[in-house]
Amino acid sequence: MLILAATPIGNLADASPRLVEALTAAKFIAAEDTRSLLKLANSLGIKLNARLFSLHEHNEGDRITQILEIATDETVLVVSDAGMPTVSDPGFILVRAAVAAGVEVSVIPGPSAVLSALAVSGLPTDRFTFEGFLPRKQGDRRKMFAQLAREPRTMVFFESPHRILESLQDAAAVLGAERQASVSRELTKKFEHTERGSLAQLVEWAKGEPKGEMVLVVAGAVAEVVKIEDLVEQVLALTAEGAGLKDAVAEIASAAGASKGDLYQLVLERRKADKS
Repeated sequence: MLILAATPIGNLADASPRLVEALTAAKFIAAEDTRSLLKLANSLGIKLNARLFSLHEHNEGDRITQILEIATDETVLVVSDAGMPTVSDPGFILVRAAVAAGVEVSVIPGPSAVLSALAVSGLPTDRFTFEGFLPRKQGDRRKMFAQLAREPRTMVFFESPHRILESLQDAAAVLGAERQASVSRELTKKFEHTERGSLAQLVEWAKGEPKGEMVLVVAGAVAEVVKIEDLVEQVLALTAEGAGLKDAVAEIASAAGASKGDLYQLVLERRKADKS
């Protein structure tokens, strides 16, 4: 069988007794980074007696046959560098193949950056969606936010510290500066901190160049009648930041379910009025 085991996302004290027992007893371990696994074992004061396999995004496809052959008769423990394997980490392809091959898959639950950030965000937790890592390029990020503009559930994203400011600025431009959100950094670690407020407020906070692993949580959209005048302002905000007019109109109109032609005409009229 395969056992997916969650590892600490920061604080080593979060390692469960089941994880420690499984690591100690395992004969075979597939790890995202074997060096990180050995470091974790050393920090927990345990000795590994397992045969180790690397299982990362670049070799997962090539490892499947080898690992499944072992898992047919033995137990293979699967771990990532932090948190639960398969959740924005390697393991999904392996699990899918194991299920197809009739190999049992079990889990040792544990720390989760997604659930931790959601729990402390102060935003609704009854329904949420995890969107993984935000795209690196601004155009792709804005397209993603536009697609989620009317999503009613709370949304959770991963982001790196050196892009958090740009991502918050894009979110504010597309979703609206007053949309409520939170950013949790260094979860479970010594300098853990969660900043809460509107996207506009979080943009100002991020200008201080916060460090550490980031989890962005954004409130879902509230069903309301959108005024066309508000959409014009959103288009103008995007164009002021360098977006092309047609692209900005298409992005905002799509997110609001409005007519691109009507919105485009209103923006042109607004620009003409501003010049006169």
